[in-house]
Amino acid sequence: MRGSKAIEKNSTLVAHLEELRKRLIVVLAFFVVVMVGSLTFVGRLYHFLSRPVSGMKLLVLGPGDVVQVYFMIAGVVAFAVTTPFLLWQLWKFVSPGLYPKEKNYAKRLILPVAIMFILGICFGYFIIFPEIIHFLKNLAEQNFAVSFTAKEYFSFMFNIVIPFGLLFEMPILIVFLTRIGVLTPQWLRKMRRIAYFLFVLLGVLISPPELVSHLSVVVPMVLIYEISILLAAVAYRRKLAAEAWWREEQPVERREPVKSDETNSTRQAEVMPNEKIDSEPITEQVELEEPYVPGELNEIPNDIQAVSERLMAQLNQPPVFKQKQGIQVDERE
Repeated sequence: MRGSKAIEKNSTLVAHLEELRKRLIVVLAFFVVVMVGSLTFVGRLYHFLSRPVSGMKLLVLGPGDVVQVYFMIAGVVAFAVTTPFLLWQLWKFVSPGLYPKEKNYAKRLILPVAIMFILGICFGYFIIFPEIIHFLKNLAEQNFAVSFTAKEYFSFMFNIVIPFGLLFEMPILIVFLTRIGVLTPQWLRKMRRIAYFLFVLLGVLISPPELVSHLSVVVPMVLIYEISILLAAVAYRRKLAAEAWWREEQPVERREPVKSDETNSTRQAEVMPNEKIDSEPITEQVELEEPYVPGELNEIPNDIQAVSERLMAQLNQPPVFKQKQGIQVDERE
């Protein structure tokens, strides 16, 4: 039986890995197709992406830079188009292992995730990147002759634009994890300092080494994190309201009151059904004619007083230890 269970478990794992491999191959094929299509229209894409520096001719420093720039543009466009398809394939792979409630939440968030990714890219390209490039260009023209290489220009742009596409998906992800009970708004507020530190570290790594570039990446991350906390609080209140309604609909179990004539052994068996009592059962039941009033020590019944005196005598009796060989009788362990 154990061998059959192990074989069944291994076969299930192999089947999951095989399905994951197939879906990754499909995503890779989709990426290659989109990249080939982007290379077909790479000239138009180049003119569209170079609009923030219109009027300036970008430079190349070698014959191989042209090919690198074209492949860079086509690769980034293919990545942006393939990301929603990748999320869809991940959903198809993970959905069989989710509960019906989690499936419902995740299914509703597929379209918002794709929309937020596109909005993040548009926000980074149309709002953040033009402001940064114009500021740096005007700053450099005061003392230098300004000319940008195509490779450095597109690297600078993609390092700023692409992170915003991924960053705009943070609220959707946090809302989903809150609805399924993984995250809470209290935990997000507690982790605020650590999140800010990670945002600063990420902004320094992905943006060019200028203060304006760092701030342009870090500040929107902080704002999006705060918005995510507000959305998580709303989702958490809805989750608590739904759980409260579900509990109100459940029938309440009522326990019957314990009868007064039950013996002590029966009560102990109900409290501890799985434990054995080492002491001898009490066969005689002492009935008190008058109830015991706390504070009146002189009115203790004779039977209880005798039992207490016997117990105190046993406790005060000195312990007897076994004698070891070679030790005198008077010595004790």
